[in-house]
Amino acid sequence: PCRSVLTVACEQTEVLLFDPVSSKHIKTLSEAHEDCVNNIRFLDNRLFATCSDDTTIALWDLRKLNTKVCTLHGHTSWVKNIEYDTNTRLLVTSGFDGNVIIWDTNRCTEDGCPHKKFFHTRFLMRMRLTPDCSKMLISTSSGYLLILHDLDLNKSLEVGSYPILRARRTTSSSDLTSSGSSGPRSVGSPCHQSDLGLLSEKQVSRSSQREGGSPRNSLEVLTPEVPGERDRGNCITSLQLHPKGWATLLRCSSNTDDQEWTCVYEFQEGAPVRPVSPRCSLRLTHCIEEANVGRGYIKELCFSPDGRMISSPHGFGIRLLGFDAHCSELVDCLPKEASPLKEIRSLYSHNDVVLTTKFSPTHCQIASGCLSGRVSLYQPKF
Repeated sequence: PCRSVLTVACEQTEVLLFDPVSSKHIKTLSEAHEDCVNNIRFLDNRLFATCSDDTTIALWDLRKLNTKVCTLHGHTSWVKNIEYDTNTRLLVTSGFDGNVIIWDTNRCTEDGCPHKKFFHTRFLMRMRLTPDCSKMLISTSSGYLLILHDLDLNKSLEVGSYPILRARRTTSSSDLTSSGSSGPRSVGSPCHQSDLGLLSEKQVSRSSQREGGSPRNSLEVLTPEVPGERDRGNCITSLQLHPKGWATLLRCSSNTDDQEWTCVYEFQEGAPVRPVSPRCSLRLTHCIEEANVGRGYIKELCFSPDGRMISSPHGFGIRLLGFDAHCSELVDCLPKEASPLKEIRSLYSHNDVVLTTKFSPTHCQIASGCLSGRVSLYQPKF
């Protein structure tokens, strides 16, 4: 968070640490895990967590990198996401076992760390918390986006124990009352069937009465509109949140892997139009088609710290995208209909497909990493 260390998750059990100012290599954690390292998340300026395909999460301290602080066991498949609730100081992880697990890292002992399963859904891909930790967003490989409103991590959610808001497709128009229910997709692959698991169609269609506001942990089920994908399913491979909580950023690929899109959805707040027909929480505002190079690999994109720009992997480089040509704030250039993102600058320095990119939280600096293992640092000038 203070920009003193750049951490890199690698395919072959390693975690690399660099000084982003001098670009010097600090240390390699050669056996950080027993399988591919997927994600890294700092809890503060010294403590960070890593997760892996070995089904574990590890906690590390920058002051003592020779050994792990502790290893967390609880998932049964590849762990892909790490979030941290700054309000409750709870660690939140999710994986391909479909589980979202809550960890109380302040009570870790030699025997393990207290944890509980918070939520479960099939085909889970990505999980994120909004900056104020009031919502949890979950994307799936079958094109669904789940939003848990008024989040309460102290209460585990079993099937049927949370209010179900109507499953619907997001809209790109200003008329939010016209969006209707969207049923599960079936496109020939078993991984693109309904990812709500044990929830029946009757449960999904029974909207909660939102008079007086949503109950805690109300679940909204959306199928985000993606340009060019109105008649086909899609997989939401990357999910990020605007730093001010105004929007969500998705990278979507078609089921046939022949199209890839970056889309921005504005959060729609306020009272429902009708108590039995709650307002759809997201509206498509901006989008752009991607290069679709390196099919089958997930490309992680990100917002800049001020939320004015997006850095997106694009072939062997990255594109810097804005809501308009002047890099205006999203709230100052909201279109009535979905508009193309504006390409501000393209940066190419890799000889392989770029898979991830990240802005420095404090300086005008961007990092990118490609499939062959090269890490590049940029200080763009405009």
